[in-house]
Amino acid sequence: MIEKLKLEIPVLLPENGDCDACVQRLQEALHRHKGIDQVHVDQDNGATRLCLHYDPNLISLAEVERHAREEGITIQQRYRHTEWRIADMDCADCAVKLEKGVGRLEGVLRCAVNFATAKMAVEYDAEVLDPEAIVGRIRHLGYTVVDEEAEKTKGEEARPGGLRGLIAFMASKRRDTLTLVSGLLTLAAFALETSGLPRLIPHGFYAAAMVTGGFYVARKGVRGAWINRELDINFLMTIAAVGAAAIGAWEEGALVIFLFSLGETLESYTMDRARNAIRSLMELAPAEATVLRPCVDCEEHRGRPLPEGGLYENGPCPWCGIHEEQVPVAELAVGDRILVRPGERIPMDGQVVQGTSAVNQAPITGESLPVEKGPGDEVFAGTINGAGALEVEVTRLAEDNTLSRIIHMVEEAQAQKAPSQRWVDRFARYYTPAVVGLALLIATVPPLLFGQPFLEPATGGHGWLYRALALLIIACPCALVISTPVSIVSAISSAARNGVLVKGGVYLEATGGLRVVAFDKTGTLTRGRPALTDLIPNPEAQVLPSDGRGREDDLLRLAASAERVSEHPLAAAVVAEAKARRLDLLECRDFQAVPGHGLIATVNGRQVLLGNRRLMEREGVGVGPLLAQVQSLEDAGKTVIFVAARELDDAAPWHPLGLLAVADTVRPDAREAVTVLKRSGIRHTVMLTGDNARTAAAIAAQVGVDEVRANLLPAEKVDVVEALLAEHGSVAMVGDGVNDAPALARATVGIAMGGAGTDQALETADIVLMADDLSKLPFAVQLSRRTLGIVRQNIAFSLLVKAAFMALALPGLATLWMAVFADVGASLIVILNGMRLLRSRPRP
Repeated sequence: MIEKLKLEIPVLLPENGDCDACVQRLQEALHRHKGIDQVHVDQDNGATRLCLHYDPNLISLAEVERHAREEGITIQQRYRHTEWRIADMDCADCAVKLEKGVGRLEGVLRCAVNFATAKMAVEYDAEVLDPEAIVGRIRHLGYTVVDEEAEKTKGEEARPGGLRGLIAFMASKRRDTLTLVSGLLTLAAFALETSGLPRLIPHGFYAAAMVTGGFYVARKGVRGAWINRELDINFLMTIAAVGAAAIGAWEEGALVIFLFSLGETLESYTMDRARNAIRSLMELAPAEATVLRPCVDCEEHRGRPLPEGGLYENGPCPWCGIHEEQVPVAELAVGDRILVRPGERIPMDGQVVQGTSAVNQAPITGESLPVEKGPGDEVFAGTINGAGALEVEVTRLAEDNTLSRIIHMVEEAQAQKAPSQRWVDRFARYYTPAVVGLALLIATVPPLLFGQPFLEPATGGHGWLYRALALLIIACPCALVISTPVSIVSAISSAARNGVLVKGGVYLEATGGLRVVAFDKTGTLTRGRPALTDLIPNPEAQVLPSDGRGREDDLLRLAASAERVSEHPLAAAVVAEAKARRLDLLECRDFQAVPGHGLIATVNGRQVLLGNRRLMEREGVGVGPLLAQVQSLEDAGKTVIFVAARELDDAAPWHPLGLLAVADTVRPDAREAVTVLKRSGIRHTVMLTGDNARTAAAIAAQVGVDEVRANLLPAEKVDVVEALLAEHGSVAMVGDGVNDAPALARATVGIAMGGAGTDQALETADIVLMADDLSKLPFAVQLSRRTLGIVRQNIAFSLLVKAAFMALALPGLATLWMAVFADVGASLIVILNGMRLLRSRPRP
């Protein structure tokens, strides 16, 4: 007989549990043990577990568990996962070269460089390779590994002043310092050329400028070409500068190197600004928290008589009570209680235990107004407490709180390549070799076959070698390659800071091209909670007893008294309204639910009947005087509850006292959101709901949705989405990410609301609106459209610049420094153009 055992993967592989390759290795290792029949990954209530099928006659349960633990330890010790932050990575093409260079090391199983965050993740076999060898390869390729702990410590230390401080600063910015020196030497050489001194002296200054400015450029280019067997921009610039010096154009060679180095420095600065936009989110949560802990094993009061007798020895101290302690957030555990004083940032996700305050949730949800929080409410790390003190019980560890997950997801999203970026990468793969090949042909064919001048002709102008060198500079696709990622990084960062989490450039671009949006009704266009909307007493009857506050309150008090023990959502709406009006409810006895119809109960010595029209007809209640109002209420999509009462005698007649109307009310921002979407280019909106057609039509009319699909089961919503896809090509589905998860998954873009409070919304959707409202949906669409526009501008501008200078280089009209200026200038322009997206804000 085969038995099953399910084991938690994160327990077996604490560090590697999210690595599919390591999970596969664990499966294969366990499958080799005698008695274990099958090993596979199983989804169990949303959790991922390892499912083992084993024969208890051949292997015991204890042995299976021991093998699983041992194999997990072996895999974790051998297959290591390390992440480094890389400095001086300012070109997307450079990130590709670095990834290839490290990936060629024996023992590296996977290398992924995220240009957007300047991080490199490496999975390697620790039996073949050590991390020092990987760091050595990174440095050999011309990049620096950032020691984040040392950098943090350095940032906290006071910088020395005076000359020592200047020297320390220059030593920490070696590349920038050499670029500055190169520029000064070039200026000096220009001045010396006009002084009448021998040309050897200014040429020496030009040579020194080329060496200082080109040191890092040449080292990176030569090593990259040797390791990757590919030419990159650093190698091409080195060849162009050396070639310029070889033909006597010393000033242009020095200028080429200086301009290129200066451009690299400026690109690095601007890219760091884009990266810091999301890195700044990490600084929202404080590093320490004020923990409330009881005094335990108190030395001061040991031996003191206890009130109940005996002497205090250990355990909680009854005299000291709770004390405050400053603790790093990384040391906090789930269940710890923390104190958040007025004006402080909340350090951890948790639940308010005591106190009330207005909390500014803008850093997480983008909401413009503070949200009132009290006992039982959820609060998030990084949000700002208002005027009241809060005692909060920690519900998530620091690495798993909402802010950490947002940062992690944004970094993952920035690493994904958008369709336009994949097109650019394919283009660049062929562009550079083609232009380099053309440069070789330009340098050799005209002189060899047609007798054209190889060097500078006597009549003036540029020889064919010079033109080929200009083409080499133009061969770099930097501006083109960086045109898309800088825009995507900026847009995703801006969206995250405004409460919209976009899970990748694919979804950002897809949203920019949307023409149809489908909405789930309940919880999306409506609040998802029924509310009492109407109270209509029967003018021909009197509700007894009366508290003198009016006929409506009398009717509500009687109905709520009967409904108070019911678990029906409509009953909850009635009782909630009574509590809001501070009505004193009456005693309820003999409660009896009538499934599908209503209820009968005894309130204050009278029988009370609440329910639908069918229940009233069954009990013979004459509701004729109320039917005129019923029709209009039902046409508005509201559910009508009739209220009747009689004496405690089954033969006594029922008297209709009035009716209540309950409805799932429309969100106040729903109509405005739909209107703005249409102004933003959405041509068609659809509402999907399981409700009846009349209720759905009423809600649709209130919010301005174009089409209604009612009476749908969850599987039928997927069918509708597929039909919309077939008709319109792309469609977004907006919901809460819970009941409508299948429809969200099937749509071109799945958009979930309320991501700050639910794990399911964060996991299932492609775009998450962190706040539980629709106001950020138009912003997400507008940002996506603006991003698409800027990406197209950048690509078109980059190609146009390349084409223009290629046309100038072939007839010899372009100089080397002009080509460098165009290349660097184009890169800076597309970076700055993309960074405009960082300033994107929702329109008021």
